[in-house]
Amino acid sequence: MSVKKFASLALAAALVVSSFSVHARDITQVRFAVDPSYPPFESKQPDGKLVGFDVDVDLGNALCEQMKVKCVWVENVFDGMIPGLKARKFDAVLSDMGITEERLKQIDFTVPLYDTHAQLVARAGSGILSTPEGLKGKRVGVEQGTVQERYAKPHGVSVVAYSDQE
Repeated sequence: MSVKKFASLALAAALVVSSFSVHARDITQVRFAVDPSYPPFESKQPDGKLVGFDVDVDLGNALCEQMKVKCVWVENVFDGMIPGLKARKFDAVLSDMGITEERLKQIDFTVPLYDTHAQLVARAGSGILSTPEGLKGKRVGVEQGTVQERYAKPHGVSVVAYSDQE
């Protein structure tokens, strides 16, 4: 593991631990919420096991190992992550979530661990462009509660929101 990645993991672990109202020595488990419809970050195998970068490959289990706690994975739909966190249904969210001013008013974030870019997928030759002008009047499917949904709505796009990206 690189020094930069280790430092990011250590910072994330420290922020998770500091967010609890009890002392770190009293914590025996951390309940991480994940949306298993977002491979390769998190997904579900046919046998029901959660897998992916955020869950078991690097991040989640490394955080739990550093904190010497048990990881508990809580499946949750993406648009329910912030309400679930605020209701204490889980202790932290370990699904990719863009940092926005609106979200910062409700929850805290660690430093970004990676940068993902949104992509527009359209039929070849459709002429659709990923600009406000190019999307105006078009019908676009997005995952509900995402920054893509918030981007499309004010630009005259007919938004079809889905509960997950599948």
